[in-house]
Amino acid sequence: MTRLKKVRRVLLLTLALNIIVAIAKIMYGYRIGSISMLSDGFHSSFDGTSNIIGLIGIWIASQPPDETHPYGHSKFETLSIIAIAVLIFGAGIEILKEAYHRLHNPNHIEVNALSFIIMAATLSVNIFVMKYEAGKGRELKSDFLLADAIHTRSDIFISLSVIISLVAAAIGYPVVDVIAALVIVVFIVKMGISILKSATAVLTDSACINPEEIQQVVNKIEGVKDSHNIRTRGNEGHANIDLHILVDPEARIREAHQVAHSVEEALKEKFPAVKDVVIHVEPFHDKHRHGKNVR
Repeated sequence: MTRLKKVRRVLLLTLALNIIVAIAKIMYGYRIGSISMLSDGFHSSFDGTSNIIGLIGIWIASQPPDETHPYGHSKFETLSIIAIAVLIFGAGIEILKEAYHRLHNPNHIEVNALSFIIMAATLSVNIFVMKYEAGKGRELKSDFLLADAIHTRSDIFISLSVIISLVAAAIGYPVVDVIAALVIVVFIVKMGISILKSATAVLTDSACINPEEIQQVVNKIEGVKDSHNIRTRGNEGHANIDLHILVDPEARIREAHQVAHSVEEALKEKFPAVKDVVIHVEPFHDKHRHGKNVR
């Protein structure tokens, strides 16, 4: 099973769990009149929406290279991450609107034992989903799963703030419910910014592998005298490397080509996420001992 297929399986499971959690919070939040619980429910519904976006984005990313996308479709996974961030900011705006309305039109919050049971159950689900996605994200080198795990982690803190607001409402301080909603917005904004930063790093071709680690691998290959101009881009699940290698100036083209091929194989073995290696072969001279450029 390919990496992206495994990622899709993880998303399908978390999608089902997120839908259950969202429905429980939204329905009961409406019933008891708690804006914080209702907001938390909408926040959880965006978890499910992000799973759907992720499934679509990863399906596109898994398609092989074609005439219009000769380098493949991997960045569609990154675009789906940006879509999640947009939805997150949209949710924050809606919660702010509702909090403003509730401040001017306060209402009674009906708090009972079932309220806390629902919040405790959904909190447990969120903890499981966060740990599961984070673990699978690291295992499968998926930026999307790691971003979604960050998203879910915020759910945990938000749910805790909802529980606090319910306790406050039960003892006669319903305004805490609105305050909790505002705290949720802060978490939402921080989460959105974090996700956007990770996606922007990929889209702007930020370095993703330490060039010195690459040079250590390359310079051990038989026939390589030195290496420089090392560049990387992509992410932990799909990386590309460009570099120059220096070989014996008396080497024949076939021999130099074989050295370059050995370098490519060694890099892909050392860094499994590497999908493409572009190597420029140069003749080695004593002047190359100075002024090396590794970046």
